Amino acid sequence: MNISEYLKAERSQSWREELRKSVKAADRTRRERVTMPEQEAAIRATNHLEVNLGLSEEQAVNEAVRCLDCADPTCISGCPVNINIPKFIKYIEGRDFLGAARTLKETNALPAVCGRVCPQEEQCESKCFYKLKLKKTPVAIGNLERFAADRERTSGNIFVPQIATSNGIKVSVVGSGPAGLAAAGDLAKLGYDVTVFEALHEIGGVLKYGIPEFRLPNIIVDVEIENLRKMGVRFETNFIVGKTATFDDLRAEGFKAFFIGSGAGLPNFMNIRGENHIGVFSSNEYLTRVNLMGAARPECDTPVLSGKNVAVIGGGNTAMDSVRTAKRLGADHAMIVYRRSMDEMPARKEEIHHAQQEGVEFLCLHNPVEYLADEKGRVQQMRVQKMELGEPDASGRRRPIPVKDSEFLIAVDTVVVSVGVSPNPLVAKALPALETTRWGTVVVNQENMQTAIPDVFAGGDIVRGGATVILAMGDGRKAVAGIHAYLKGMI
Repeated sequence: MNISEYLKAERSQSWREELRKSVKAADRTRRERVTMPEQEAAIRATNHLEVNLGLSEEQAVNEAVRCLDCADPTCISGCPVNINIPKFIKYIEGRDFLGAARTLKETNALPAVCGRVCPQEEQCESKCFYKLKLKKTPVAIGNLERFAADRERTSGNIFVPQIATSNGIKVSVVGSGPAGLAAAGDLAKLGYDVTVFEALHEIGGVLKYGIPEFRLPNIIVDVEIENLRKMGVRFETNFIVGKTATFDDLRAEGFKAFFIGSGAGLPNFMNIRGENHIGVFSSNEYLTRVNLMGAARPECDTPVLSGKNVAVIGGGNTAMDSVRTAKRLGADHAMIVYRRSMDEMPARKEEIHHAQQEGVEFLCLHNPVEYLADEKGRVQQMRVQKMELGEPDASGRRRPIPVKDSEFLIAVDTVVVSVGVSPNPLVAKALPALETTRWGTVVVNQENMQTAIPDVFAGGDIVRGGATVILAMGDGRKAVAGIHAYLKGMI
């Protein structure tokens, strides 16, 4: 289907009706969900190549046929960026893969990224008719999103969303993570002159430094960023807003509004004895050395300690990324140490499953209380304490309680602490009028993401603390609506 045919189909919508009728609903619902192929565990644990291999054309079409194209598509309500999910899936069913990619890009600046790392099982797929009404496995929305985005990329015919005529108004985006990239894309579509300021030497934020290539290859992120450049977005790296230039400096240069999406890159520690020993890392440092600075590549000279007995403290997605990275760096024994049970673990089920397949040990209901070093200061043992679960805490999960006289030692030569992150305080210091919480997150109006400073908006982890890529992108899109209203004098 060429562009004119695509636009004609968009107007008529009859093609969807024809596809819907081409297979009876009963036949659609009898189909089993297509499983995405992946590298074998024993092989992938020795390399940094992507674990999931993507759907073939036939697999994608067969999975798309399962979609009922519901009259009330509840799946859309589960998507923080409001992708028209039935529409893009029907394009796949009709084998118009580029049409599917165009549909994704109507509201999502990073479809190839989201198809890989978003927790669809908690969002769009949790609202699928199959899940809600039929009590069956939902349509594999995330896998189909990845397929459409990948097919577009390999076709060489990458669609650049239409942008409005330039209005000449300059808007700054601080940070090039998912929130910032989503905001930049939507601002460009509205005709704004957008510049993204990134403190690091590469664009991508947490997509580059935080997520390993076996889950999200850097080339995938680079292609999405290049598309934003084609939309007119400018990027400046090695630029720390608040240090390289102040917000007032940028206002003097003509910037009329700001979106802060600088994330939460300040690692939390547990403040227990021995955390300063050699070999004890934050997950941020550990993953940044490998993902962004190439510590796993022979041609790079970035140092990283590749221990044989590695303990990762925590149970989130970052902890899974860290422990699976440790396996790929040659750890003989890599374990997750988590103070609650497996049922309370916040990481995606897929990531936990992949880690288990790769030989990661899970030491649940245990918590470190001290790290012990050898005569050279290198960590060599970890004292842990057994835990039991009490009543639910504010998070809704049962509170872990120490078991008396239950401490014992475990041999470790590398520890990665992954117990959460906080926003870098630099932004708050640069903007004293900014209202923040006791956790350092920025307070915003949840309707439009406006801060206490009228021309400053914020979203993503700097507002939420550690959250998901797609929630950050949803914040970015919501903030753009707020910025647009502010610059129009409507708020």
